[in-house]
Amino acid sequence: MVQEVPADSKHVLNAVRNMILASGLPFTPAQVNNRWPRFAYGPAPATGQRAEREYVDIYLRESCSEETVRQALVQVAPEGLEILHVRRVPYALPSVQKLAAAASYRVYGDASQLAELGRKLQESMQAKSLVVNLRNPDGELRQKELAPGLQAVCCVAPDEVELILVPLSGLWVLPQWYVAAALGVEVPTQDEKFFIAGLSFVRKTIFWRDSQGELHPI
Repeated sequence: MVQEVPADSKHVLNAVRNMILASGLPFTPAQVNNRWPRFAYGPAPATGQRAEREYVDIYLRESCSEETVRQALVQVAPEGLEILHVRRVPYALPSVQKLAAAASYRVYGDASQLAELGRKLQESMQAKSLVVNLRNPDGELRQKELAPGLQAVCCVAPDEVELILVPLSGLWVLPQWYVAAALGVEVPTQDEKFFIAGLSFVRKTIFWRDSQGELHPI
């Protein structure tokens, strides 16, 4: 199931839980509370980060058609939450959260700043080195190599650059860190809402990876 995102992901998670409860669908009970539905939410965008859509896996006790599920959810969807797609998948298939192997982000801002950003990121890919300076709460400065996480860079418009990122050591790194590394901006690690003046970031698509290593949109 794919959904548009309201202001924060915690609100989405609670809204989805209440929506499933109100839908009348034969949901599988959650292990932590058998009165709640079992569902997998995410991977959620980071604090302060926007996403075009969210992904939720709902586990049902009985087989239902995609249209039946969609109609049941649409009827009880709260204001600000729109059901975009419902797809039926095998029960044993890993959740989107576990399948997610990469994500694309769009960076928006001033055309001259983004032209420089796109050029520097492409040069970093060729050099296979992109180091960000991280300032810890105690003032200690350390460096982190981000190049292995940067899969692609594309200038899709004068004021728009697309990045495709993969997790590093199993962890998602903020796209802001990649941009900061390219522009030589220091990142305070204690700032969960770190941003770069004049730029905005939106997560567009999540991808899964097949056995041949190719990425496909979820």
